[in-house]
Order: sequence, then structure tokens, then C-alpha cells
Amino acid sequence: MSRTSTLRLLALLCAGFLSCAQAATPHARARLDAFANGLHALTGHFSQTLIDANGHRGQTSTGTLALEAPREFRWDTLAPYKQLIVADGSRVWLYDPELEQVTVRRQSSEEAHSPLTVLTDLAQMDRDFNVTERGEREGLVWLRLTSKGADPQFDYADLGFGPQGLQRMMFRDQLGATTDIRFSDWQRNPSIPPATFNFVPPPGADVIGDLPVMTTQPLRD
Repeated sequence: MSRTSTLRLLALLCAGFLSCAQAATPHARARLDAFANGLHALTGHFSQTLIDANGHRGQTSTGTLALEAPREFRWDTLAPYKQLIVADGSRVWLYDPELEQVTVRRQSSEEAHSPLTVLTDLAQMDRDFNVTERGEREGLVWLRLTSKGADPQFDYADLGFGPQGLQRMMFRDQLGATTDIRFSDWQRNPSIPPATFNFVPPPGADVIGDLPVMTTQPLRD
């Protein structure tokens, strides 16, 4: 996935979810509420594919993610290339090892409250998004999110829920491309080491963005 596409995803991931469903269809909101009840931390795996406006599917990337209330997030792409996004509560870092480049910017409210991070803050969902039930397809029940913001980063995002909670997220950007993300191996409320959400640029990496960085040291796992 290109850097531009990754940054669009970041805006969505580092952004959050209501309404009525048809009578015979399970309510996606009920599935969301059950999944988010008592949730303050979450880890899991993802696979992600970009489909362009012409329907052409790109290469699928895979990795791990972690989030913790209220504003910490880690999205670690492991294959077929490596890339890391870390939101530490005040800043968002994008590290590209191949380019040896770090992009840093302030963690805005939109970036902090995504359709994933609001799992730990459902009240934020209704403030930031218009959310409607989309019925059942492909064995899941779906919610559609459209931003209430004046300059949305995406046309809409669809979240698919199964009996075990959130299984899939699809969003279309303003150029007509769709990102399809599938989740697995959720762990609820694990003990996440604080260092998971810390990032210090590795030595030699170019650092660009709107915040000064005074020191560098090796990135710790």
C-alpha cells in the first residue's frame, strides 16, 4: 500500500460508530455493545487489501494491532513489508523502515477516535459519526459510519460484526478506492506493556512533521 493510502488509513484509524435494523436481522449495534462492554484494551491480528476505483485488488498486507483507552494505538504491518503506526496520546508516528523515514504529527481528535479506538469509548461514536444499520451480508451484520466533520477523510466506513464481535471493516475513500480489513484473534483487556505505545525514531532515520524531535535511539520491540 502506498504512503498516501496508509496516511488515509491513519486518519481513519488514528477518527469512530446506531440506528434501526430490519426485524428479522440481528442488530449490529447490539453486537457492538456486547463486544465493547467493559472493554478498555484490545489486541489482535489483521489482513488488509486495497481495491482501487476500477475494482483491481492490490497485495494483501498482514500484521498486529493493539489499542488501549483512551487514545493509544499501535498498527504494526509485518508482511509483505514492514511499517509501523503508533499513536501515543499526543502524537502519531508513521515509521517506514525501507525508506528510513519517520513522519510525526499531532494526534488530533479525529485521528484519536477511529472506528476501532471508539470500541473503548462508545460515547465518542455518536458525537463524531452518523451511524446506520446496513443489514446482513456475507454472514455478518453491518453498521455504516459517515463522518459529521466538515472535511471527512472517507466517504463511509462499514463495520461487520459476527457472534464474536468485530470481524471486518471496509471503508471507501474520496477517490473511490476501498480498503478491506479482516480481524482475527482478538484478546480482550490484556495486559499491554506501556512501551507498546512509545516510539523513539531509530538513529539515522529522517524525521519529518510538525513536532520537533530532540533525540533518537533504537526502536525497541
